[in-house]
Amino acid sequence: MNYPAAVPQFRRSPIPAKAGIGLRFPHHQAVVDTRPEVAWLEVHTENYMGGGTSLRYLEAIRRDYPISLHGVGLSLGSAEGLDAGHLERVRRTVERFEPGLVSEHLSWSVVGGTYLADLLPLPMTEEALDVVRRHVEQVQAFLKQRILVENPSTYLQFRHSTIPEWEFLAKVAEHTGCGILCDVNNIYVSACNHGWDASAYIAALPPAAVGEIHLAGHAVKKLDGGRALRIDDHGSRVAPEVWALYAEALARFGPVPTLIEWDTDVPPLKVLLEEAARAAAVLEEAERDRACAIAA
Repeated sequence: MNYPAAVPQFRRSPIPAKAGIGLRFPHHQAVVDTRPEVAWLEVHTENYMGGGTSLRYLEAIRRDYPISLHGVGLSLGSAEGLDAGHLERVRRTVERFEPGLVSEHLSWSVVGGTYLADLLPLPMTEEALDVVRRHVEQVQAFLKQRILVENPSTYLQFRHSTIPEWEFLAKVAEHTGCGILCDVNNIYVSACNHGWDASAYIAALPPAAVGEIHLAGHAVKKLDGGRALRIDDHGSRVAPEVWALYAEALARFGPVPTLIEWDTDVPPLKVLLEEAARAAAVLEEAERDRACAIAA
């Protein structure tokens, strides 16, 4: 393996309003060797909390690319409170890699001290809203920086939910000052599964709070009775309907750092770069449209 020697410190690089890709283990060596033309990279925080070669790769790659940390384990919606040990490990990882953005999910994944291998949905209630707001405030105070919170992909709704998901997310941002990571694929998946209006969801989010967009592929499972369930598996190219919704999002939010995610059946690096190039083209078109609108 030909990775450069580790570098002890880095200057924090802001994430540009351009297209990036999720950096996964199979692509570490290819990124080091070829230094592909991509604006930025995002990694899952928990994958870089330990030791070994993965940290050395990221330290090397960090010299050439802005990095974003995307967490999956803080369990912001857990009624049991935050895991202080996990939060400390997140803090050390943030200090080590100095990411341009730090994000987490609107979900819960811990019960009785046991971590569940999933990002589970929350009841959209005032009680749950208070829990999430409190935890986001704690995380931001501990890390000493703003975080982004990502909307989930969901396959069920709680009967006793009283707040639409888009309003819930907007209220979290309003009351904590956090940003929103708008996962356009998740919005489309959840909208199809629950009968929501995906465009109305986009329109309900506060533009000033949106600091990042995610794009990914999803699967469609046929159910009895002719029904279909869309599953956010990050295992294919972005669907045409999601590209269309992405254009709507950019029209509302303006140019936003945009990430291509791919986590299952991970293809060669060039496939992710092709998807990022398509996102970059949509971004450029949105910027032209915005410039024309201002000139008019």
